[in-house]
Amino acid sequence: MLSIISNSFLLQPFGCGHGGSPCKNPTTIERGVFYVSIYLIALGNGGYQTTIPTFGADQFDGKDSKEAHSKVAFFSYFDLALNLGSLFSITILAYFEDEGKWTLGFWMSSGSALIALLLFPSGIPWYRHFAPSGNPLSRFSQVVVASLKKWRCESPSHHTQLFEVDGKESAISGCRKIVHTPDFKFLDKAAIMTENNFTKDRPFHDPWLLCTVTQVEEVKCILRLLPIWLCTIIYYVVFTQMASLFVEQAAAMKTDISGFHIPPASMSTFDILSATAFIIFYRKLFIPCLHRVRKNPTGLTELQRMGLGLITAIVAMISAGFIELIRLRYVKEVDKPSSLSILLQIPQYVLIGASEVFMYIAQLEFFNAQAPDGLKSFGNALCMTSMSLGNYFSSFLVGIVMGITRKDHKAGWIAENLNQGHMDKFYFLLAALTAIDFVIYVICAKGYRSISYETRDEDQEEIEMQMLV
Repeated sequence: MLSIISNSFLLQPFGCGHGGSPCKNPTTIERGVFYVSIYLIALGNGGYQTTIPTFGADQFDGKDSKEAHSKVAFFSYFDLALNLGSLFSITILAYFEDEGKWTLGFWMSSGSALIALLLFPSGIPWYRHFAPSGNPLSRFSQVVVASLKKWRCESPSHHTQLFEVDGKESAISGCRKIVHTPDFKFLDKAAIMTENNFTKDRPFHDPWLLCTVTQVEEVKCILRLLPIWLCTIIYYVVFTQMASLFVEQAAAMKTDISGFHIPPASMSTFDILSATAFIIFYRKLFIPCLHRVRKNPTGLTELQRMGLGLITAIVAMISAGFIELIRLRYVKEVDKPSSLSILLQIPQYVLIGASEVFMYIAQLEFFNAQAPDGLKSFGNALCMTSMSLGNYFSSFLVGIVMGITRKDHKAGWIAENLNQGHMDKFYFLLAALTAIDFVIYVICAKGYRSISYETRDEDQEEIEMQMLV
């Protein structure tokens, strides 16, 4: 839609472009079609980015040692694929944008989506398919409602007296039973059996009155994930600067190197190259070395890597702040860019790329591993939502900083002319906020309780056989 309408009224609006006549404002219908187009793109991204990581991870059996290793590696290569796509965008598509060839860029984006659509179904005969396990929102609501209805009931002395179905599988289709945990005891009331739960007229339990232990533990797992999730939002406030203030900073620097013009937006190439290099380094060098030294086949834990991602983001913001301080010193005329080379931005882009490998990939692995069987896509949705909220909070923070620092007719930290501002102070502010967030994250990570499933008979036999070997 965006490709078609770009020529009709976006780039060549009716009634202007001849003899300097002013362009007319787009009509309500034209504006509506435009917004429908871009929101469809957002809808598509929200649909596939939350499900493809889950679907890809489902293709590997976590019980098999080789496939379990491939499952962890999948998230790294998934991020690598995203970076390769971004590399195409910031080089080829950015060139078309600079040349004003928007329609061609839109058509190329449409073509890439079409190729993906054709490639994905081609693997259907070889995919491992899993039956849906029901609506997680209704299960979540059932636990809350049932626990509120029984808020006066006295909790049993032992968790074995709480309700759970018989058999190896839980009442949730295709999901394993989750071991009971003592956290959030109020929710356990949803699994308390009363005389009204089972009667002659009601031989089966009503899920809005009585929930299984596994269903209650699903809710507990999500509640335990929320503090970790909240701590990741500030990281994406830092990450989004790469596509906003970093570009503004680059535009105010010397962009011509030996007669070659470097588009400010294309500096993100160093972020992609850095992320690619760190993925290969971590998968091919770091993990094998760690395995030899500590006999650890998986490397650092997801929580450890996410912490490293926050630390690297802090260093990236400090680096950007110092570069901005140096850039301001090389400003000779207020209305002209600094004579400092744009290439001095490379360290901050490299650090952002490294932090992405630690944070984003570990975040995907963490939410996939810690989300219950029936909520894997929801776990990945949390990851995507933290990105979106990070972007919103970044805009909110920029607005607050501009409002406060522009009082009394001052240029402010983030001025229209960066040579009159102090964007370095904003970078240092982000570094300080991320440092505070890191401290809170460490506290939350230390107190985090991992999900634990009940061991089935065949699993126990396999463990005993491995111990004998």
